[in-house]
Amino acid sequence: MRETFDITGMTCAACSARVQKAAGGVPGVACANVNLLKNSMELDYDGSPETAAAVVEAIEESGYGASRRARTGEKGAVPAERPGAAAERAIREKRNQLIVSAIFSVPLFYVAMGPMFGWPQPAALAGAANLVALGLTQLLLCAPILFVNRHYFITGFRTLAHRAPNMDSLIALGSAASAAWSVAQLYRMAWAVGAGDMTTLHDAAHSLYFDSAGMILTLITLGKFFEARAKGRTTDAIAALMDLAPKTATVVRDGGETEVPTEDVRVGERVIVRAGESVPVDGVVLEGAAAVDESAITGEPVPREVVPGDRVTGATVSMRGWFAMEARAVGDDTTLAGIIRLVDEATSSKAPIERMADRIAGVFVPVVIAIAAVTFVAWLALAGDVATALTHAISILVISCPCALGLATPTAIMVGTGRGAANGILIKSAEALETACNVDAVVLDKTGTVTAGAPRVTDVRLVEGVAEKDLLRAAAALERKSEHPLAGAICAYADERFPGADAGAAVADFEQVPGGGLSALVGGAPALAGNARLMEARGVGLGSLADEAAALADDGKTPLFFSAGGRALGMIAVADPVKPTSAQAIARLRAMGARTVLLTGDQERTAAAVARRVGVDEVIAGVLPAQKEAKVRELQEAGHVVAMVGDGINDAPALARADVGIAIGAGTDVAISSADVVLMHSDPADVATAMELSRATMRNIKQNLFWALFYNAICIPVAAGALSPWGVTLNPMIGAAAMGFSSVFVVSNALRLRTWKPAERPESTATPVAEVSVTVEDVPVPARDEREEPTMTKTLNVTGMMCQHCVAHVKKALEGVEGVSSVNVDLEAGTATVEAAEGVADDALVAAVVDAGYEASVA
Repeated sequence: MRETFDITGMTCAACSARVQKAAGGVPGVACANVNLLKNSMELDYDGSPETAAAVVEAIEESGYGASRRARTGEKGAVPAERPGAAAERAIREKRNQLIVSAIFSVPLFYVAMGPMFGWPQPAALAGAANLVALGLTQLLLCAPILFVNRHYFITGFRTLAHRAPNMDSLIALGSAASAAWSVAQLYRMAWAVGAGDMTTLHDAAHSLYFDSAGMILTLITLGKFFEARAKGRTTDAIAALMDLAPKTATVVRDGGETEVPTEDVRVGERVIVRAGESVPVDGVVLEGAAAVDESAITGEPVPREVVPGDRVTGATVSMRGWFAMEARAVGDDTTLAGIIRLVDEATSSKAPIERMADRIAGVFVPVVIAIAAVTFVAWLALAGDVATALTHAISILVISCPCALGLATPTAIMVGTGRGAANGILIKSAEALETACNVDAVVLDKTGTVTAGAPRVTDVRLVEGVAEKDLLRAAAALERKSEHPLAGAICAYADERFPGADAGAAVADFEQVPGGGLSALVGGAPALAGNARLMEARGVGLGSLADEAAALADDGKTPLFFSAGGRALGMIAVADPVKPTSAQAIARLRAMGARTVLLTGDQERTAAAVARRVGVDEVIAGVLPAQKEAKVRELQEAGHVVAMVGDGINDAPALARADVGIAIGAGTDVAISSADVVLMHSDPADVATAMELSRATMRNIKQNLFWALFYNAICIPVAAGALSPWGVTLNPMIGAAAMGFSSVFVVSNALRLRTWKPAERPESTATPVAEVSVTVEDVPVPARDEREEPTMTKTLNVTGMMCQHCVAHVKKALEGVEGVSSVNVDLEAGTATVEAAEGVADDALVAAVVDAGYEASVA
């Protein structure tokens, strides 16, 4: 079971590492992922309330707070905050702290450093006689700064007591040491005045560090304020998604319309949507009609006309019209909630590169404290001066920045996944985002991925003297009574071109001719629809149409001839068309250095035609679902990092096997659940866009990590006094400013991803068919055990097939018989060759073909 916990008290990567270690050590916990940026934890555990309580207790014992986040409609748990609410609260708190700190730190710095710079001083504080008054004034000005920033001391010393020091521990030790040392010097000054020892008085006055203590806290708070502002912008993507959902809905209750909060809508309720309003939940239209803008969900810019029976999605907008709908999915079950959940889970997950940073951060603070202690002892031994030794030790404590290390990866991942969501690319995990950067082989399913997934009319050829309307009238009249998949495409085209063209056409003696097509009397005249064999058998001459049909067939299309009164009217070609962006998508992938492979269960001729149009490097036809998975595995074993792109149930095994599974958003739920990335726009060009986004994000992460490590590697030795022989030393105040702005730099660099845009799409360079490697392979399916099962080959005579879609239906039906390992269907010969286990009965094969709507017998 996976649940989200809100964590309080974390300030740096050492904190998140400590919380993750504490939660992961509780029995019953499988995995804990802590996100410093979101102050949350994703916990996979056994679901027991006792385990959840033990996790909260373990985190609290480590010095932090934890509470389980509520699910929609659940009571007894802390409700989830709106994205950005925590950031807004942090910005407000840091702003208040900064204002108070600045009010007191400016005069503190003036009175402490004024004498050194020759600035005029108040008479009450000037001169040797007023040194004690000057020290007391610095103490009074420093005290409010210490108080308003007390959380650094509370958290820092508490985590130190739990032996889990964090960034606050470094700040607390540095500023507390400065303040405590200064208080001690103030007492020493008072003693010197009483003893009349002016030398000791001046020495003690020059050893006051109240200004350092105050300025350290003020500058760090300034950096934290800018950091909080920058971090708040990283949640913009999720907040924008949540803002799509309307706040209220109009429902019908007790016979009247009532406006209620969207979260109060119940499944089964009748919801009213008017023009200009957003659809509040997912459901089905019951009454009315409207044009709905679905661009926010699908990316489709043209509004969709909805009528009773159509499904509508929450967060879409009714542009015109009115309709009543039945709520089918509400709350966390809506499509929008699922998108938000995917984005949120992705930003909460950890990329492999982030786990490395976490391991470094886990030991960073103790190592820094040890370095500071060694530096203090070394300078005390070398210089014999406590003040000098303390200055170097404090500089090391306040300049070290584990926070930058902890923010380097999650900020870039959050912004990167947000940009993906804004472009219709849902990335389910940070690991998928990182892996996509290294993909060098992309395997694409054909149907529904590269092609539209539904047959459409692509070409119309007319016999001289025949009008298109006459051809389509006869075609629609015949095909309207057919259940063949191609019939629907022809009727839809006829309705689009000439609505009602076949209205009133009397159709009699309708007959399906096995292996040929359709025959009927249309308006009293004999009419035919089908292949060349049917036309030849009925004495219909085709003339030049026959040659054009051959060319269209070579292009992967299915030509159908139509005749009336014994005379040919024309030909209509139907095919599953290639998506407009497929060729550009392949060109972009090849430009990025990725090898492209088209994998399909279709016949070689169809696959070759699609390959020629889109320009893939390799096409493999005639494969079973399990063989798709085997091909992906074969590429992985050859050393490739493989992305699989698909949309159907048959693609799920390959999607799960691939290093990165990419599902088309219009695909099946099984495919989407098996994938790591979901393309909501169902555009193959978004495959290249996802890879570009991954590379941009990983480049940003590496820049952030380099800065975080480089900064600490350079600044800590300088703070320790490594350059002192050359007169270069580091004041603690400068160190505090550098530490604060190191985190700001990392977050600001990550925010540059907000301006990222996909690369310009290059012109398609589709490879000629002669240059494409077209093969029909029987990729071996992995055996269930080590024993080879005996197989046999059987040939069936199949009648009733007229086109490649019929071939696909027969092939699919036979593949569904248990024990069948491969099927090859020959349309021209009217046969199906089956390789199957010896136990497969002939009757089972014949029955499968008959159930698909064809006739069969064993040869």
